Parts: sequence; structure tokens; C-alpha cells
Amino acid sequence: MAQVLEFKLPDLGEGLTEAEIVRWLVQVGDVVAIDQPVVEVETAKAMVEVPCPYGGVITARFGEEGTELPVGAPLLTVAVGPSAPEGESEGSGNVLVGYGTSDAPARRRRVRPAPLGPADGRTGADRPRAANAPSGASSGAAAAARPVRPPSPATSSPVGSSPVGSFPGHLAAAGAEGPVPVISPLVRRLAREGGVDLRHLVGSGPDGLILRADVEHALRAQAAPARTAEAPAAPVTHVPAAPVPHAPDARVSPLRNGIRTPLKGIRGAVADKLSRSRREIPDATCWVDADATELLRARTAMNAAGAPKISLLALLARICTAALARYPELNSYVDVDAREVVQLDHVHLGFAAQTERGLVVPVVRDAQARDAESLSAEFARLTEAARTGTLTPGELTGGTFTLNNYGVFGVDGSTPIINHPEAAMLGVGRIIPKPWVHEGEVAVRQVVELSLTFDHRVCDGGTAGGFLRYVADCVEQPAVLLRTL
Repeated sequence: MAQVLEFKLPDLGEGLTEAEIVRWLVQVGDVVAIDQPVVEVETAKAMVEVPCPYGGVITARFGEEGTELPVGAPLLTVAVGPSAPEGESEGSGNVLVGYGTSDAPARRRRVRPAPLGPADGRTGADRPRAANAPSGASSGAAAAARPVRPPSPATSSPVGSSPVGSFPGHLAAAGAEGPVPVISPLVRRLAREGGVDLRHLVGSGPDGLILRADVEHALRAQAAPARTAEAPAAPVTHVPAAPVPHAPDARVSPLRNGIRTPLKGIRGAVADKLSRSRREIPDATCWVDADATELLRARTAMNAAGAPKISLLALLARICTAALARYPELNSYVDVDAREVVQLDHVHLGFAAQTERGLVVPVVRDAQARDAESLSAEFARLTEAARTGTLTPGELTGGTFTLNNYGVFGVDGSTPIINHPEAAMLGVGRIIPKPWVHEGEVAVRQVVELSLTFDHRVCDGGTAGGFLRYVADCVEQPAVLLRTL
């Protein structure tokens, strides 16, 4: 008799908590082999093909293309049995991150409590859960059986130890029990640092999921003056910060009906990371113009010999690694909890790449140990993977310094946001002919603007200026780089 095994969305690593189904690679009724890719998903880092650890017949799929699923949610079920090839009824033994396929301890799954219902008053932990149904005809019945959250009345509940005003849909009654429905480590940290007790929050996300906006709402209310006992608490209504007076019969502003684009996937990950960087890192930027004529001539000479082509980005990367060897303070990060600057002995060089799916920053591992030819090949490989959406999470994380060539957009300068938790980013503008004083005379030279944005906690302006001046000297006179290698 066939045994039906459930395959859940595995933990894809790097702290990712959900993924969006982009394309199913199998249909119900298909026969799959062990470790055969069955679905293509998009995480906040990259596109990933997920292999199934079981071999057998697909009996159900969970979620349509475009559906976002949390880690641990069912993906599909597979019927395996005596008729399957030997060993297919067992797991492959190839363990996906956080997902054992054979003899692994049971994964503890977070259960999200449903809100109090108007009829029985039971919590989500007490309610019977509807069985998972495959995507298709059963999805409508599952949606109909899902309890609808009633509008929450305005209440006044303590958050942590501070008095908080009432804000509907965000605070639960004090003393709420059951698991806290939070899946984002960022949300937990934000609540912990702000002194918000997540047990007293009711999330505005699906099934009561606590979102970052819920915690930020609680923090704003926590900072507001305490209400007096005489003044009854009134519900908070969302109004513009500076309302414009209008006649009673005036039409509603069309701004409220604008196009809404969800901040999810890569766009959401970029938004979270940039916001965190701007919030946590006290950055500063310095600039310098450099004559890149000799660098371009050197590259032309190197590529004329018939060897593999050397890219300009690779030469700039080689200059960066040499500069970081002289100014290692900029190849570091700040350990906030320990209040320490951690200086690194390797350079994992990130470079910004604009793709149709958004901005990504692939990372070249151990760039300090690579020559210009090796750097060119790795840049080309990672750039192609970025364009096709096949970068792995490991190729998009772990950078220690970023090289940002925004000159490809036709601009001269920029003040980029540091790629948290790194300490610095070198920006390179477009290279264009300009009048330049060369050897005592005005001449037309190929000039580039270089900028360095750095974390002012790891060094002062002298170190940052020294780094940028060294980079500019190498751009103007590539022989300077040869003397320091």
C-alpha cells in the first residue's frame, strides 16, 4: 500500500522565512525521482529550484504560482510504496538547510494563533485546524472556512512597562496566551530593543502575523504622552500629517487611490536592508576627481596581448583590495552588542548589479587573493547569474566591502547607502573627457569621480581620505599599484 509523504518548504538558509512560488516544475500525477527539482521559488535573495527528497507520484500541490508561503508550509505530497524503485520510499539523505530527509529530528513548527472569534471566544490554539487542501478546487472551501477577524475595539493595554494609548488591530488584551505569531527576526529585534512585549500585540498580517508596522505602531504609541483618566480613549484614525482644508463636497484626493506595489521579494529585502543601514550606521562621504586616462591605456595594452579580456571593474577591484590592505579599518564591521569594531583578514568584495528583478549585490569571495584575470572571470559569471536570477543565497551574502559602479547609469557622483553591516563602499562615476591640467598644460583627459561612503564609527576622515587618495593615485598612475603589490 502506498504511503503519502508531505514535503514542506524547507529553510533555504540565510535567515529567510518565506518564499514565493514562481513556477511549478511538476504536475499532480507526475512521477518524480529523489532530489528532482519540483518547484522554482523566489526568496528575498534569489531564485531557487527546490528538490524533493522523496521519489514517487505527486498527489497534491499546495499553492498557486505567485503564492507566498512561509518556511515549513506544505509544498506537495508524494505517494511512495512497494512499487517504487528501491530506496525511493526513504529520504535522499541530502539535507536541505533546516530540512532533514532521513532520520532527522522532527522540526518544530510555529503555530499561529487565530484571533478571538465572535461566537465561541476560543483562541486559535483551541480552535480545530482545517486540513490542508491542495491548490485548485479545494482552496475556495479552505478560504471560506477561515475565521474572519472582526474589527477590534479601541483598548488601552500596557506594552512592556509603559502606558500605551489605544490603537485598533494592534493590541491584544493583556495576558494573552499561546505562541507569538512572529516569523521575522527583524521584527523580534525591533520589539526587543524598543521594550515591546509581543505577547500583547495582535498582528495585522495574515492569520494574525505580527508585522514590522505593528511593532512600530506600538513604539509610537509608547512614546506618546499618557492619556489622562478623565479623557476617554478614542480610536486612532489614519489622517495625513498636514491635512489640507477642503469644502465638504470636495472629492477625495487621488493620492489615496495610487498604484500600490508590495514590498516583498528582492524589493522588500533591499528596502529592509537600506532602512536598517540608514538607521544604524552614521555614514559620511568624501569625493575626489581622478584622471583615468592611464588606467584605460593600461587596460587596452593588457587586452591586446590575446589573453583573456580584463574588465575595467576587475582593475578597480584590484585597486580596492590593495587599498584595503593599507587601510584595513574599512574592511570591518561594528559588533553593536559587544561595542567592538571587528577587523577582517579577508575581502569578500560585493558589487552592485542592476537586474530586471531589482538591485542585487553578488559577492566575490577572497578577492584579495585573485588577480585581475580571475576577478574578471568571476565578475562575468556572477553578473550572468544575476541577470538570469540563478544566484544562490550564499553568493549574495557575506560581503565585507562593496564596489558600486553607478557610472553605468550615466551619472558622475552619488552618496550611496552602505550595505549593512559593512563599513564602507567605493562609488565610481562615469568616465568622460574633460579639460584637465596634465603636466602643466590644459588637456582633454578621461576623468572619473570617485566617492567613498564610510561608517564614521570605524575610522575618522583621515583614514577615509587616505584610502580614497590611494585609490585615485592608482587610477591616475597604475604603476603605483605595481609598486605596492
